[in-house]
Amino acid sequence: MTNTAPSPLLVPYTSGSLILPNRLVMAPMTRFRAHEDGTPLPVVADYYAQRAEAGLLITEGIWPHRRGQSGWRLPGLETEANIAGWRAVTEAVHARGGRIFAQLMHGGRQGHPRSRLLGDIPAGPSAVPVPGPVHVKDGKAEAPVPREMTAADIRTAINDHATAARNALRAGFDGVEIHGANSYLTHQFLADNTNLRTDGYGRDKTRFAVELVTAVAEAIGAHRLGLRLSPGNPQFGMSEHAPAPVYRSLLNALAPLGLAYLHLTDNDDYPALADLRPRWNGTLIANVGENHAPTTQHQGEQALTQGHADLISYGRAFLTHPDLPARIAANDPLATPIDMEHLYTHGAQGYTDYPTLDEQRARQLTAAAPQ
Repeated sequence: MTNTAPSPLLVPYTSGSLILPNRLVMAPMTRFRAHEDGTPLPVVADYYAQRAEAGLLITEGIWPHRRGQSGWRLPGLETEANIAGWRAVTEAVHARGGRIFAQLMHGGRQGHPRSRLLGDIPAGPSAVPVPGPVHVKDGKAEAPVPREMTAADIRTAINDHATAARNALRAGFDGVEIHGANSYLTHQFLADNTNLRTDGYGRDKTRFAVELVTAVAEAIGAHRLGLRLSPGNPQFGMSEHAPAPVYRSLLNALAPLGLAYLHLTDNDDYPALADLRPRWNGTLIANVGENHAPTTQHQGEQALTQGHADLISYGRAFLTHPDLPARIAANDPLATPIDMEHLYTHGAQGYTDYPTLDEQRARQLTAAAPQ
């Protein structure tokens, strides 16, 4: 007998403020489609609207203030122009029936004077540089030694996030995700080798994250706020020799807030999902690709059926398949390759020109027709 049950990925999900038609989440992905001032280009609205069938869209990382800018032509949520640019995006997504959260991404030590509007040295928890060269607006350069953040800098960074979160709601976003993963500021405070401080933010590696999340929750409501974490992720030279107790403590501190969700990426050395899922009673979004490979449909379905997650985030699959839910419903093999040449350029090519399944089939029929 043929199994006609829908994929678990296509089952609706409701929890608190999240009312989603399916369990597919588009993961945040940097694409460099912004003006130099951080205002998203007009094509960004098309890009997210094309993918509005997702249960939830999470934008690429957006700097909350230029003080936290980590790269050239990354988007911001600081100025009225930034807000207006993002409002065009949210209106396009909502017109297609979608839901979209803005990811706030403060670079901390990430960045270079030649990749920042301020033209200054970035600041992080400690004066520990990113190993190796970093991207700048005109190529690559050696990473600068960051300035160690003062107590005033820390308060400013927290306030910048709260202000940007309010700006996100003004721009029409349904909520905000704090980027606490993949080597950016919050992760830098959590990690051993980037947080060498001897004050309260060093003795308690979770303090900054707790204060930051609490402040943003107070600004916009915890039900509109998610947090992304990548425990043990070694990206850009990060090192966490014993992540389990740090992240367990962090989740214990955050649990009373009632966040919209926790977004976790697994790691080869520390199985964060297995360790932390039992410690988190709220909605959990998981990215479960193995050995840095994209998450497959089977992996996502397995994580759901085994109760390891409530929602599954997909990055590259959504990048190349804008109609991913429809393709999963049709058992499509999801074989469209990434246009690597135009992945980080600034136009529509390699961005909004990936075909839907219907468009792909129409092209195949046209190609097969007698000439």
